[in-house]
Amino acid sequence: MLVRQIHDQKLAQYAYLIGCPSTGEAIIMDPERDIDRYFALAAHHKLHIVAAADTHIHADYLSGLREFAERGVKVYASDEGAPEWRYEWLPGSAYTYQLLKNNDRFTVGNVELTALHTPGHTPEHLSYLVQDLGAGAAEPISMITGDFVFVGDVGRPDLLESAAGVTGTMEPGARQLYQSVESFKRLPEYLQVWPAHGAGSACGKSLGDVPGSTIGYELRTNPSIRAATSEAHFVAFILSGQPEPPVYFARMKRENRAGPTVLGRVPSPVHLDRPTLASLAGRTDVALFDTRGRTAFLASHMPASILAEIDYQLVNIVGSYIEERVPVYLVVGEDRLDEAVRALIRIGVDDIRGYVTPMDVEAYAANGGAMASIPSIDMAALAQRRLAGGVTILDVRGRVDFDHFHVPDAINVAHTRLLVRLADVPTAYPVLVHCNSGARSAHAASLLQRHGYDVTNVADAMANYRETALAASTTA
Repeated sequence: MLVRQIHDQKLAQYAYLIGCPSTGEAIIMDPERDIDRYFALAAHHKLHIVAAADTHIHADYLSGLREFAERGVKVYASDEGAPEWRYEWLPGSAYTYQLLKNNDRFTVGNVELTALHTPGHTPEHLSYLVQDLGAGAAEPISMITGDFVFVGDVGRPDLLESAAGVTGTMEPGARQLYQSVESFKRLPEYLQVWPAHGAGSACGKSLGDVPGSTIGYELRTNPSIRAATSEAHFVAFILSGQPEPPVYFARMKRENRAGPTVLGRVPSPVHLDRPTLASLAGRTDVALFDTRGRTAFLASHMPASILAEIDYQLVNIVGSYIEERVPVYLVVGEDRLDEAVRALIRIGVDDIRGYVTPMDVEAYAANGGAMASIPSIDMAALAQRRLAGGVTILDVRGRVDFDHFHVPDAINVAHTRLLVRLADVPTAYPVLVHCNSGARSAHAASLLQRHGYDVTNVADAMANYRETALAASTTA
């Protein structure tokens, strides 16, 4: 048996290529939409992908299951949960598929997979036991846990309610998750745990930055599993302290259930000429995402453009800062264009009309093109301006951090929820926006400026406010 974990750092997502070298057959577990890279990886190992499977209807990215089905690959999906939580696009289709119930088994070459119904994160969620029959193994080697068990955490049960808006599902999901954890405790401790996410994912609250684990290790160290001393204690623990989900999660859940639009291939945006670039200045009916570093962006950028650095926050920003079906343009270097495009299509941002390079923007500005900027201050200046009055202080950290410590009188809106809560941010005064370090706040400041706010970014560590607040109080 051959296994390769495929890591998407921006989504903190793990897919798995599992192959049988003796037959040359392979399966992809929890694939993303740009499936060409999976075919390339399989070919590199002299394997042919004959199957693909999802653990559940995902909320944080668009599944590649339908892309594989379009290529004639047999796909496997859950037939568990109530009818309203099942796949709509697959049953009755012309695709080659199999819907799975608890304990259903299938083979890919000499690898056997057994589906286990592990609801809680979602009602239809499946995990898979993996057994290497070709090596004569009498027991499974691992459990593909999807969003059920992570390294150091378990999948949050509140997303259907907090992200998709399905009221009344949070607590029942937590109770289902408790029962799934109880079943997990009875599995052999030597089984490896292969999760669908690592640190940085919003599908849990404290995921470890380790690619895999074992059941025994998680039983001993995972705080969420250790909290399952009783159903009531587990439910209270697992529903507290969860981060605010990005806005785009609701769309991912809906589109994965209905069936993602078939891509066929990765888009190739056109390189814009200078007149077309000039025509984008100040427009809010389209979105120009500028992937340069935040220092360069804050100093000079095209009016109404949005800062979206190519890092782990890229998909959260693009997915949360614009409404659906808004055409997208990019400021991005040629060497990172493909990387940026793939990140966007994985969350269903497919209408990428074109791009320009940072040098193109510099040339546009040098020739008199309209540019904008956003001033920056430190925490000492924020404290002084707060005491002087006439400003709105906006904290774009999550609610948990805000509740732990915050600037007096600050408004709290997590940056991934800012677009849908703009009405909560007053326009009467200049807005000083901060986070823990100045990174999220810089992105949020660009969104506020796009919507007409007089905004200043606080490019400083939140920890420094304690010192400046103390100094201000002793000198007042």
